Amino acid sequence: MTLAPGLRASLLIMVEREDTAQKVGSGDVPVLATPRLLALAERATVEALRDRLEPGQTSVGTRVELEHLAASPLGAHVEVDVELTRVDGRRLVFGFQARERGRVVGRGTVERVVVDREKFLARIASR
Repeated sequence: MTLAPGLRASLLIMVEREDTAQKVGSGDVPVLATPRLLALAERATVEALRDRLEPGQTSVGTRVELEHLAASPLGAHVEVDVELTRVDGRRLVFGFQARERGRVVGRGTVERVVVDREKFLARIASR
């Protein structure tokens, strides 16, 4: 595994009904839900790592910090950019920003740990 700070990925979505606080149950307004914003940030970190890990490895989320700064209504285009900022052994720290029309609507960090997929699944199955 050769991962270094500076690794980046981006994704762009249009806010649809399935993405709203009303739909996911985190509120009652038709705007991008905070849990959905977090899921997008995590998805972008997974995309950044695609084809970068050794065969048999995957990564799992272990810690997040999120500030949801502004509402994004239905139809808004939200871009989430992530950057790997720290590598500490198997621990990876990504910073992210979400923007809509050039303004920052969310930001935070996502920490992931690189694991052996089979060992991880076996540990869970043995509970």
